[in-house]
Amino acid sequence: MTVTAPVRVDVPIESVEPAKAPRTRRGLVMTLVLIVVALFWISPLALLVITAVRPLSDFIGNGPLSWPADFTWKNFSDAWGIGNFATTYKNSAILALIKVPLGVLVSAMLGFALAKLRMKFRRTVMFTVFLGLTIPIYITIVPVFIMMRSAGATDSIFGLIGPYLAFGIPFEVLVLQSFFRQLPDEIIEAARVDGAGDWRVFFTMILPLSVPALVTVAILDAVATWNEFLFALILLNSDAHKTIPVGLLNFQGQFANNNTGLAAGILIAVVPILIAYTLLQRWIVGGLTAGSLKG
Repeated sequence: MTVTAPVRVDVPIESVEPAKAPRTRRGLVMTLVLIVVALFWISPLALLVITAVRPLSDFIGNGPLSWPADFTWKNFSDAWGIGNFATTYKNSAILALIKVPLGVLVSAMLGFALAKLRMKFRRTVMFTVFLGLTIPIYITIVPVFIMMRSAGATDSIFGLIGPYLAFGIPFEVLVLQSFFRQLPDEIIEAARVDGAGDWRVFFTMILPLSVPALVTVAILDAVATWNEFLFALILLNSDAHKTIPVGLLNFQGQFANNNTGLAAGILIAVVPILIAYTLLQRWIVGGLTAGSLKG
């Protein structure tokens, strides 16, 4: 009886290598597509920076898409005075420091109640709150102005807090209650067994565990408050009470527009927002995706 030895078949290396080539080409194509998309999205900011550092005469003579023949930093110093940023920065900062923490606290309490507490008409309350997301801000201008004027709250940055809260809370509740639903009920039940009430559970346990979501809604709310224009334009009259978006209107005249100064003013206005996004980007992404996974 003869035993046949197994035949060794050597697979040429060259026959395996070409299989990786299509995958490499696909990766290269995807990289090029992402680079083009990134350049497309960054181009407005690049154009804004270039416009802000060129003289107005060069902008008018050569066009907005041309490369500047000369550069100047004088636009920023002029924009600071024209836009009255010393006042508008203070007003916007005061408004954000009052409205954002208040809105986040109210939204967190409401989101916790809708997500974890057993309450009557919970679905009705949730539907009513989320209905605010479907109401366009434009159709409320006249009613809000009449109410604010009747209450004597026009031409005051504190008069903006009410409308800002009304339109900011629904989205914040949507994000926070989705996050609170992922927190284990066992933690809350254990705290209640130890004698903790709902308020103590909320402030000592829920809030510390919800820092990513709270930071996320706080940043988004601060950006929306900082950039809000319509209500500020309607309710604020005097220069002493204007916010940054309304102050940028000073660059638009009846017969001429200071485009380079406006570009410099916009850059001055968005510096805090860019810094916040750069430093807290991971919190924003983590907070928005935390409630999207089922625990």
